[in-house]
Amino acid sequence: MSDSLVTAILRKGYLERMKKWKTMPVQDGYRMPGEFEPHRGCVMIWPVRPGSWPDGAKEAQRTFTEIARAIAQSEQVWMLASSQHVKQVQEVFTDCPAVRVLEIETDDAWARDVGPTCVVSAEGDVRGIDWQFNAWGGEWDGLYAHWEKDNLVASRICEALEMDCYDAQHFVLEGGSIHSDGEGTVLVTEACLLSRGRNPHMSKSEIEETLKEYLGAQKVIWLPRGIDQDETNEHVDNVCAFVRPGEVVLAWTEDEQDPQWELSHASLQVMEQETDARGRKFQVHKLLIPKKPVCITEEELAGFVFEEGEDQRSAGERLAASYVNFYIANGAVLVPQFGDEHDEPARKLLGELFPERKIIPVFARPVIVGGGNIHCITQQIPLGKGEAG
Repeated sequence: MSDSLVTAILRKGYLERMKKWKTMPVQDGYRMPGEFEPHRGCVMIWPVRPGSWPDGAKEAQRTFTEIARAIAQSEQVWMLASSQHVKQVQEVFTDCPAVRVLEIETDDAWARDVGPTCVVSAEGDVRGIDWQFNAWGGEWDGLYAHWEKDNLVASRICEALEMDCYDAQHFVLEGGSIHSDGEGTVLVTEACLLSRGRNPHMSKSEIEETLKEYLGAQKVIWLPRGIDQDETNEHVDNVCAFVRPGEVVLAWTEDEQDPQWELSHASLQVMEQETDARGRKFQVHKLLIPKKPVCITEEELAGFVFEEGEDQRSAGERLAASYVNFYIANGAVLVPQFGDEHDEPARKLLGELFPERKIIPVFARPVIVGGGNIHCITQQIPLGKGEAG
C-alpha cells in the first residue's frame, strides 16, 4: 500500500468495497482486544500544533521519532502527516521502512484519542470504530476550538489501512478513556465518561450499555477518578491498565499530602471489591507516580503559540505525569521517564510484569509538556487474517 492517503483511497474499487457499518460489533461477533495481545502495528501523528508543542515542536518531533523507531523494531508504524509535512517526515524515516507515512490532515497529534478503536472477530477480521471526537469536552471544556480534522481521522485511517468501520459518530469517546482485557472487561473513569462535555444526554447505564455493544464487553468497571490535573477529564489510560487478564497496574503514591493519594486509594478500593467479566479477583500492582511533581516551566510556556479558544497553561502548573501511560509493542514496553527517582522502580516493575518484552525507557517530558504521554500518541491496529505479530 502506498504511503499517501490519496493513493490509498483511490486504489481501484476500494471505496466501493469499504463499508461503514451501523450495526453493533457485539452482535457481529467482535471484541476489543487487550493491548498486550500480538498486533499488526500502531498509528502515530507527527506533532506540529503550536499550542501543544513549544518552539516549533522540535523537541517533540525528536521524541516522537525515538518512540516510532523503538516501536518499529517489532511492528509496523503508520505516521500521519499533513500535506506540508509529508516530505519532511519521509526524510526522517528514510532508513526505517517499518515506519510508513500517510498523508492525513489532523488538528493535533493524539492518535490514541482520535484514531479508530479496533475490534476483532474470532475469524480474524478487523474493523475500526469511528467515535465522535470533540477535543475532550467540546464547547463545555474542550481544549481547542476547532477539531473538525481530528473528528475525520478515524474513518480516514480505516480507509488508508483498508478496514471496514463502525459508525459511532453519535457517541463522544476517546481511545484513551477505555482499557480492555480482551476477555470482556473494560476499565473507564467516571470523571471522564460522565463529564458534561461528553454525552450529557445519556445516563451512566446508557453509556455503559453503549460500551458493551461496541466493544463486545460483558462488564464495565468504573473507577471514580484518574490522575490529578489530567486535562482529558482523567482518562483511565493514565491511572490503571491491564498487563494481562485479571492483572492491572495502578498509579500510586505513598504521600498522603499529594492530591493523587485520595484518588488512587479510591480506585484501589474499587479494584479490590470488583471481579472481571470471568469472575476473577484482580491482582493490583502499585506503580508509583514520580516522587517530585512534574511542572511546566516559564521557559517552556514561552515557546507556545495559542489560538483563540485554545486551553492555555500557566507556569508552575502540575502536569499529569504517570508511568501507567506506557506503550506495549510486540517486542517491547516503552516506559515514560521523567528524570525522577521513581523512574528506575517503574522500569523494574514493568520488566517483571513483561518478562518476554524488552523494557525501553523514553524521556517523556517533551510529550507531557504537550499534555499527554507515550500511550496517548499511539493507537494500536490488531492483526488481521493470516498476519503474524
